[in-house]
Amino acid sequence: MQHVTSADGTAITVHRSGRGTPVVIVGGAFSTAADASALSEALIAQGFEAVAFDRRARGDSGDTKPYAPEREAEDVAAVVEAVGGSAILLGHSSGAMVALLAAAHTANRPEAGTAIVHLFLSEPPMRFGQDEPPADLPERLQALVDEGRAGDAVTTFQLEGVGLPPHMVEGIKASPLFEHLTTLAQSTVYDATVAAATSTPSEALLSLGVPTTVLVGAETMPVLERAAPMLAERMPSATLVRVPESRNHAIDPPATAAIVAERVPA
Repeated sequence: MQHVTSADGTAITVHRSGRGTPVVIVGGAFSTAADASALSEALIAQGFEAVAFDRRARGDSGDTKPYAPEREAEDVAAVVEAVGGSAILLGHSSGAMVALLAAAHTANRPEAGTAIVHLFLSEPPMRFGQDEPPADLPERLQALVDEGRAGDAVTTFQLEGVGLPPHMVEGIKASPLFEHLTTLAQSTVYDATVAAATSTPSEALLSLGVPTTVLVGAETMPVLERAAPMLAERMPSATLVRVPESRNHAIDPPATAAIVAERVPA
């Protein structure tokens, strides 16, 4: 475990394992570096260095306000710099949105000396103007966190930001997992903010020259099934790849690592 310092001074905790071309894993909502352990092992088996990190306001990483999506792009850039300045990015869910922002951030700053070799975007929850979450969701989530209502922030994000059905949210709330999720309540504000900023990607994001693979699994949420081909069609540098082994918005580590190895030799 090591700490890198982002542009705004925030300490970001990084876990590195294996040898080879670095693959920086950018996790989705409610995830920490620990949740990437199986994917890390699969990438190592394919000959890569696996790099997992706690996004800000998660795990052992810090948090500095004011927040903006660009801060998370800077966090990823700091991680890439720490692993040698060149890396593959593999982002899942909201982490795919952050990875896309980070690739644009890096491309716009060639003087920084960092480069993204390939961009893997796994089921980014882009909506392209269809059934968007309420525009005030980030502000309401922050208000709940500030009032000490972490549990309400979690359930509100799950219902309005993710679109989970109420019965599923109630089931999660009644499970032992829920207490852990409440420790990540501040991150729901950031995920909702990132989603709002990238749900309909700008022309600058779509026109990135970075080789990109958009991944989509089976039996996933309709919004994710719709978003993946829409994004791939709009990005000249992108190819859509279906991963039938990945189901219900969960990455299958061996299958995903094999696709990374197939498209970018270690």
